[in-house]
Amino acid sequence: MVSATNRRWLLARRPEGMIRDEDFRLVEEPVGDLGSGQVLVQVQVLSCDPTQRGWLAADTYMPAVGIGEVVRSVGAGRIVTSRHPDFAEGDMVAGLLGWQDFAVVDPGGTWPLAKLSPGMQLETALGVLGLNGLTAYFGLLDIGRPQAGETVVVSGAAGATGSIVGQIAKVKGCRVIGIAGGSEKCRWLTEVAGLDAAIDYKSENVAERLAALCPNGINVYFDNVGGEILEAALALLARHGRVVLCGAISGYNDLEHMQPPRNYLMLLLREARMEGFLAPSFIHRQQEALEALAGWLSDGRIKHEVDIQHGLENAPATLRRLFEGRNISKQLLRISG
Repeated sequence: MVSATNRRWLLARRPEGMIRDEDFRLVEEPVGDLGSGQVLVQVQVLSCDPTQRGWLAADTYMPAVGIGEVVRSVGAGRIVTSRHPDFAEGDMVAGLLGWQDFAVVDPGGTWPLAKLSPGMQLETALGVLGLNGLTAYFGLLDIGRPQAGETVVVSGAAGATGSIVGQIAKVKGCRVIGIAGGSEKCRWLTEVAGLDAAIDYKSENVAERLAALCPNGINVYFDNVGGEILEAALALLARHGRVVLCGAISGYNDLEHMQPPRNYLMLLLREARMEGFLAPSFIHRQQEALEALAGWLSDGRIKHEVDIQHGLENAPATLRRLFEGRNISKQLLRISG
């Protein structure tokens, strides 16, 4: 057993509005004892994802994090002690590890611990080959069903999921327009990710720009933000268009006052479809997605960027970056290694 102190961020109160440092409490505790079939993981990199805001607020597709419990987060690290026959000391793994230095994990739990291939970078495992990659792959291809030559619009297009969605759509032969905040992000979308156009919602009128760029309408709209941008996309749906509901980050800090789209009647008028999904529902097909994503990454058709902050003490501030629009692509926090 490792003889070490475990720093852990616990949820101190339910956040109201933008998350604050005071919503959490950093404590130091002994590393927990292992039970039969469990492993001890030294956490090296933590993933920061918008869904964490929902986990802190209320029961969603997973129970809310309890007051006084470690903040839930996907992470990756190295097994330092194992009492499970399928995992050995030194194995690199990814799973629900939480905001802490060491995590005692049941590998066969609700969110199974994944063993990483030798040599795989943790940044890649938590990004394009992690939950964000799976979300992009199944959300676009299974729910959006894009066809070559169609116009695909992605909001939050410079984020961890949106950036992969746009590039998969290009792989499938689509014309792709990304919506992001700031000239730097928009430049990355067109010059690095290879999208056909980008709209800066901070300095441009999104509805007007979409109308100009989509004269024949939007065939697939992949929504990561909700709000006014969702309304603008609905107004321009092509006949038999598809809207993929992946997230609504614009409203996560004020769920009680989240406004539904006022022009949902466009779904009827355009004989269109709007559907939500959760990536864990496709977990039984993850190997299919990982093989495809790894291939596109290897041949350069998917570019993967990461934004890395450092230090477990900076976990609240790093998660906050997502809602402040400060990250480009995948937001990570390295805490060791």
